[in-house]
Amino acid sequence: MTTAFQAPPPWRRKTRRRKTLREVSLLDGPVMFFKIIRGFSSNRAITWLACVPLTLLGFSIFTTSIKAEELPKLSVSFLINNLWLLVATILVIFMNAGFAMVETGMCRQKNAVNILAKNLFVFALAVTAYWFVGYSLMYGDSLIGQWLYFGGLFFDPTVTAETISDTGLVPTVDFLFQAAFAGTAATIVSGLVAERIKFGEFVIFALILTAFIYPIAGSWTWNGGWLNNFGDRGFIDFAGSSVVHSVGAWAGLVGAVLLGPRVGKYVGGKVQAIPGHNMPIATLGALILWIGWYGFNPGSELAMDQWVPYLAATTTLGAAGGAIGATLISTVTSKKPDITMIINGILAGLVSVTAGCHSLTLLGSWFAGLVGGIIVVFAVSALDSSGIDDPVGAFSVHGVCGVWGTLVIGLWGFNIQGDGSPIGLLVGGGFEQLGIQALGAGVYATWTVVTCFIAWEVIGALLGGIRVTEQEEIDGLDIGEHGMEAYAGFLTNN
Repeated sequence: MTTAFQAPPPWRRKTRRRKTLREVSLLDGPVMFFKIIRGFSSNRAITWLACVPLTLLGFSIFTTSIKAEELPKLSVSFLINNLWLLVATILVIFMNAGFAMVETGMCRQKNAVNILAKNLFVFALAVTAYWFVGYSLMYGDSLIGQWLYFGGLFFDPTVTAETISDTGLVPTVDFLFQAAFAGTAATIVSGLVAERIKFGEFVIFALILTAFIYPIAGSWTWNGGWLNNFGDRGFIDFAGSSVVHSVGAWAGLVGAVLLGPRVGKYVGGKVQAIPGHNMPIATLGALILWIGWYGFNPGSELAMDQWVPYLAATTTLGAAGGAIGATLISTVTSKKPDITMIINGILAGLVSVTAGCHSLTLLGSWFAGLVGGIIVVFAVSALDSSGIDDPVGAFSVHGVCGVWGTLVIGLWGFNIQGDGSPIGLLVGGGFEQLGIQALGAGVYATWTVVTCFIAWEVIGALLGGIRVTEQEEIDGLDIGEHGMEAYAGFLTNN
């Protein structure tokens, strides 16, 4: 930092050059420093001076992670495992683009900017909240038995010799991967509350969800919590059909119920279709999500081993089955194939195998996706009939099929990565695992509905409601919330 002093008149200048702090002795340095400080008179100078303690604090925080530990030579397996998880993380993060495209395309053009802003900004919020406290709540040390965990604010990014020797994961890579999952849960909410929620209120809710609600629930399964230890094998959710997808869906459903339907959705008690404005963008989004899911499911192996290709195969077959099932049923019910149902069928198939991609056979994965694709068509219709407005079918895809994907393990799952023994009811594994899976799905639904209802209500009470005005909704949230249009200068239909 340098300070500019006003040059004195020539008759007051000294011929001898003033010594700098670097040139004086250790004893004279502090005296000279405080003499300089007394020269600070402008507000700008005082502002810069106020940054000093913040800078020192910053240095103290960042230097705590620097430890002079002798690290062993990096093994090939250590590098490959961490490189694979980093690639998988990037794929999962890129899914945010897919969610943004699907939601934008399936909604009206007058709300496109709002939807894009939510999907883009929510990931930044999720990563920040998860870094601050969420990761610690999810993967910290036990605080209250197997129910609550906490390891302090932030996390220790230090790479230890033990981590390298055991070919473990670098803490920062593991954090990024888990943060991407937290962001996915928050993004799902956006689709359910689209086209009528205030931007700021949605932002606050996303922070609460990713900082507290999602991490606490996730620890019950993925950090050795009580669900993970329930029964002989524990609750099984390999990549998050319930932990991620249903939590996001239930959170969004509560918001959708409290918001009420969009203007014009129900006229005279009858459901009115509100078509999306851009199916090419929605289709592109579905394909991006399909590709991103190869980070979501195979990446959850947390290592590059012989099972990663298998997980990719079950993921692909689940998506294929979902697309086929949704296309067949939508063609039968509406007489023509519906592109929105094909899109949701693909996503439903992917969600349907997310929990059991490691415990389903290839045939079982395809059939699980097929059933998920069939379910999603009826779920969309049922939700509309119940008076709940879900603009993009997010609850049908992530909530209903998240529960289905959780239960299917208890129906025809196998211990494929172990001894290959059956664990599902229909393949000779008995009722136990099905009961545990049903319990887990119910627990996540109950926890999320209760906590999110409280969160939505408190936010609404403090900020004067969570819904935009009727006029703002009619004009479009792009203008009302952001003061701009997605297609300015182009003639388009709302």
